[in-house]
Amino acid sequence: MIKAAWQPGQYLKFEDERTRPANDLLAAVPNQNVKTAVDLGCGPGNSTELLVRRFPEAVVSGVDSSGDMIAKARERLPALGFQTADIDRWQPAENVDLLYGNAVMQWLPDHEQLFPRLMGFVNPGGSLAVQMPDNLDEPTHVAMREVASEGSWADKMAKADFGRTTIGSAAFYYQLLRPISQRVDVWLTTYNHPLQGLDGIVEWFKGSGLRPYLSLLDEDERLLFLERYKQRISRSYPLMDDGTALLPFPRLFIVATR
Repeated sequence: MIKAAWQPGQYLKFEDERTRPANDLLAAVPNQNVKTAVDLGCGPGNSTELLVRRFPEAVVSGVDSSGDMIAKARERLPALGFQTADIDRWQPAENVDLLYGNAVMQWLPDHEQLFPRLMGFVNPGGSLAVQMPDNLDEPTHVAMREVASEGSWADKMAKADFGRTTIGSAAFYYQLLRPISQRVDVWLTTYNHPLQGLDGIVEWFKGSGLRPYLSLLDEDERLLFLERYKQRISRSYPLMDDGTALLPFPRLFIVATR
């Protein structure tokens, strides 16, 4: 599997837009008396900061597989504890009241085993709260796969595993978690992000979906790949009169409470 380095600066170019679903997920957590919370896939700490604000008396910590992201999170929130670890092998020293995973589980395989395992680390009355992009069939991601298969880089791309998991349906997660939960909420929200033209869409995904593709290429190849990618998405994202491109972005939310 590709382990392309995350770039916190690129990711945070759209901090407000990326933090909005994190806020919406947190608002749906029913437990008002959280004493311990862990931000799984905490990234640069923007979502962790939301946990601190929502539960100021709680002991909040963060976990991420990227050392660069953890370094940025520690810089942002020096009073908190952050740990570099793979979520599918991580476990807390003690069970917690909230496990919170914003836009991370789509990078991890075997949800049928992973989600019940994580629920096992949640105290009675606590919650597992997860949000995942549900956009692999959106034109942005179809274009990534098409461009990857057509260029001089096609052979190296064909041999790569990009690590992104095809997530299940709402019914899949409900049926998976309901037997071990008091309550399971599952819903889909499509955000529509106004971006600065096609370049805005490219910049957005350079911080996430395009990252593993670009990591395989040299500088000249990256420029050509991005140019072809921009041409391809122009068919699906027409510019408005002011030059804005509207990016629909569907996300699946799950809050399971023990």
